[in-house]
Amino acid sequence: MSLHSTSLNAARRARELAEIAETTVDVLVVGLGATGAGAALDAASRGLSVAAIDAHDLAFGTSRWSSKLIHGGLRYLAKGQVGVAMESAVERGILLTTTAPHLVRARPYLLPLTPAVSRSQAATLMAGYRLGDALRAAARTPRRLLPGPSGLGAARALERVPGLAPRGLRGALLSWDGRVIDDARLVVAIARTAAGHGARILTRCRAVELTGDGAEARDELTGERLRIRARTVVNATGVWAGTLDPSITLRPSRGAHLVLGPGVLATPGAGMHVPIPGESNRFVLVLPQSGGRVYVGLTDEPVDGPVPDVPEVPESDVTFLLDVLNSVLAVPVRRSDVAGAYAGLRPLLAAPDGAEGATADLSRRHAVRVSQTGVVTVVGGKLTTYRRMAEDAVDRAVALRSLQAGPSPTSGLPLVGAPVGALRAPWWLVERYGAEAPAVAELAEADPSLAEPVAPGVIGAELVWGARHEGALDAGDLLDRRTRIGLIPAEREAALPAALAALAATGE
Repeated sequence: MSLHSTSLNAARRARELAEIAETTVDVLVVGLGATGAGAALDAASRGLSVAAIDAHDLAFGTSRWSSKLIHGGLRYLAKGQVGVAMESAVERGILLTTTAPHLVRARPYLLPLTPAVSRSQAATLMAGYRLGDALRAAARTPRRLLPGPSGLGAARALERVPGLAPRGLRGALLSWDGRVIDDARLVVAIARTAAGHGARILTRCRAVELTGDGAEARDELTGERLRIRARTVVNATGVWAGTLDPSITLRPSRGAHLVLGPGVLATPGAGMHVPIPGESNRFVLVLPQSGGRVYVGLTDEPVDGPVPDVPEVPESDVTFLLDVLNSVLAVPVRRSDVAGAYAGLRPLLAAPDGAEGATADLSRRHAVRVSQTGVVTVVGGKLTTYRRMAEDAVDRAVALRSLQAGPSPTSGLPLVGAPVGALRAPWWLVERYGAEAPAVAELAEADPSLAEPVAPGVIGAELVWGARHEGALDAGDLLDRRTRIGLIPAEREAALPAALAALAATGE
C-alpha cells in the first residue's frame, strides 16, 4: 500500500461518497470504532468491495475512551472464562508482534503490598499472574516482548513508583501487560489500512435505517440523503447497536478515568494495580502516559436511559477513584489536581435471564447476531479482541449471502505505520506514527512554524498530518481523536487556533 492509497481526507471523502451512490458494495459496515474499522479491513483484505460509515468520526465512541490496555485476559481467567481469556491473550500477541508493534508495547505494573493486602492475598495474586504468564506462553507471545511476573522489595518498589507511601509497604508484585499508546490512533491506523485495501471510509455519514441490503443514510455535512446498496450489512455501532437493530438488548457500563497533568504524581516508572477495598479481583489502574500525563481508572457502573454521544463523569466516580488511589500514596492527589476526566460505555450484552446484577459480572465475550432483515450485528467484547470480533462478523456476513471470499488474513496484516528497520525521527513521533514518523518530521522541517508545540508533547505538523492523511474534518477530530490534547480542556482551548490553521492549510 502506498501512502497515497491509505490517506484519508476531505477530498477523498467527497469523491467516494459520490461513488457509493452509483454502485452496490459487497459489504456495508456501520460504525467506525475499532470493531467497525476492523470489519472494513477484514472484508476489504478478502477482496470484497466495502463501504464503512460513521455518523461522527473515527473512534468517536467507546474505542477512544478505554484504559489503553491490551491485556491477556487474566481477569476473565479468574472468573473461569477460559475461552475469553485465551482469545484475549492470542489477540494481544498478534498486536505486539505483527499488526501494531509501533502502537502496542509491553508495560510494567506494580501492585503495592500495603497492610491492606494480606500475605495470603498476595500469594493468590502472584499465582494469578503466573497463570497469566502461562496464557502468554500458550498464545506463543515471546517472553522478550512480554516479561514474566516477579516480586520486588520495598526499596525497589519505591524506585519504580516514588510516590508510594513507604510506611507499612512490604514490597510489590511486578507484572507486565500490553498497552496501546493511543486507542484512537489504533482505530485510525486500522481504518487507513482498510482504505489502502480499497474500502471507502466515510465519516459524518449517518445510517438512518438499516436493512439486510443496505442503508438509508444522511451526509451530516450537507444534510443530503442517500441510499447505500449492499449485498450484506454489518452493524458495529457498539452501545448504539440497538437503535439500528431493536432485537439487540444491551446493558451499558460506564468506565470512568481521571486525567492527571504532568508533575501531579512523582514520575512513575511503572503503572499500578491498586486493589479496590472489598473486591477480590478488581483494581484501580494507574497508567502513565507520554508527556507526563497519568490516567487513573476505572469504574464499572451500569448506565440507564438514552446513550449520550459523549458520556459525562459524575463526581461520585471522581471521588471513588481518588479514594482508592490515595490509599497507597504518600501525598494524596487532591480534587484540584484532576486536569480532566473521560468515560466510555462498554456495549455489554444483557444477561440472558434479564437479571439486574452488577455489570462487572457480565461476560465480556462478544456475540454476532443476525436480525430478521438480515443485518449482522456484532456487540460485546473489548478493544483487545477487536480483530477477532471483526473476523467473526465478516465470516457470518459472507456465509449469510454466500459471498465469494476466502478466510481472513488480518492476523498477519501489519497496520499502517508498522515500522520496518530503524527510523530517523524523534522518538515521540515514532511512538505515535511508527514508520510514518519521518514524513511527519519532514513537514516540520519544511515549515519551522509546524515544529512548534501546540500543546505539551504535540507539534503543529501533527495537526496538518491529521487533516491531510488521517481523515480529520474539523478541529474536534484533530484535538480530541488524532491527538488527545482535548482530554485537558485548558490545553484544548489553547491549541484550537492551531487546529483551525491546520485545517485551513489543507483547504478545508
